[in-house]
Amino acid sequence: MTRTQGTAGSPAPARAGFARRLCAWLLPLAALYATDALAVPSYSRQTGQECAACHIGAFGPALTPYGMRFKLGGYTDSDGQGRKVPVSAMAVGSVTHTATADDSGKLTHADLAEASVFLAGKITDHIGSFTQVTYDGLEHKTALDLLDVRYATTRQINGKDTILGVSINNAPTLTDPLNTLPAWGYPYVSAPRGAGAGGAEFTGIGGLEGTVIGASGYALWNDHLYTEVGSYRSLSPSALSRIGVGRDASPGILHGSTYWRAAWLGDAPHGDWSMGVFGNNGSLESREDGTRTARFRDLGVDGSYQFLGTRKHVVAVNGSFLRERDSIAHDSVSEGKLNAAYHFRNTWGGSVGLFNATSDSGANENRGYILQADWTPWGKEDSWQAPWANLRLGVQYVGFDKVRDETGAREKASDSNSLHFFVWTAF
Repeated sequence: MTRTQGTAGSPAPARAGFARRLCAWLLPLAALYATDALAVPSYSRQTGQECAACHIGAFGPALTPYGMRFKLGGYTDSDGQGRKVPVSAMAVGSVTHTATADDSGKLTHADLAEASVFLAGKITDHIGSFTQVTYDGLEHKTALDLLDVRYATTRQINGKDTILGVSINNAPTLTDPLNTLPAWGYPYVSAPRGAGAGGAEFTGIGGLEGTVIGASGYALWNDHLYTEVGSYRSLSPSALSRIGVGRDASPGILHGSTYWRAAWLGDAPHGDWSMGVFGNNGSLESREDGTRTARFRDLGVDGSYQFLGTRKHVVAVNGSFLRERDSIAHDSVSEGKLNAAYHFRNTWGGSVGLFNATSDSGANENRGYILQADWTPWGKEDSWQAPWANLRLGVQYVGFDKVRDETGAREKASDSNSLHFFVWTAF
């Protein structure tokens, strides 16, 4: 998913740098997995399962119950048919039409939104990785995007199987197995230009992604009770520069950050449901003068429902509400999100999402909706070139009912609307 906006420039030098930096990062790690046979495996290759076993609609990132447990198990489940090199790649191409022209005077842009390489899979029987390095097609830079390296094991607690794990990662909520929190919430792909999918801007959850490093411990008891607690610290400007994010990407020096999560995963006829709570507390200090710029307290609730049936008709509903209080700015920001998706034979899909962001100060408020239709021809057991070939073609429309700028002044909402066509491939 493209997370940043920018102005397109000449791509040739950036692409050369992209290739060199990917090799520098990935070759030493790939050597750890060397085998007699050459392969470019995905999690599907590792487990022997079709993509539809782990992902709703046969394409990521929304997880089925099997996919959730694979993630919590440390990405280590396999078919036992030897070790595979856990390297995958993806690319997202897009055509975006915005309601208002950009600085170049254009309304429509065609872009390589992003291209990523993953080290994702089993390292040992108890250690696995999901590491993503991404080339941003608009800013023409390459950076470490997402990092989640886990250790997981299974123990008996009160006579019930319990997955226990530890994760080293670079974003609160990245570790979550459900499809409701910011890191993996709907929409799963967004327009790289314009206002995108709208929503609120949070400091603690969602605002720290990629600029911090942290560790969290988690447990899934009896396939029902999920809990997690973690702590994060800011990466230094030099570290941010080395991983490609940029020295000025960090919002400040993070202090006292504690992320926590609890959810109950329940069974339903031909499906499952969940209900949970989550939060993140901490403060930010300016790197320039040492003053506290924010002291945030996040508290949210979420829920989901999946109907899987025989996989002919698949329905998923996700919702969340998050409120962030900043005691230094004396302001609170809230956002409610609700989305529903339907997939027929894990091939033809449609979804609708609603978002409503408000603040006590009246600034940065927006409300709108997202409509998407997509086609996923492969990703099933009998698909062409399974599990190597994965493709999703889609069209997404984002409409706004209300928009306010930073001063609290109301803007013409329809000026933020956009139409987005995308081609998303993974292999």
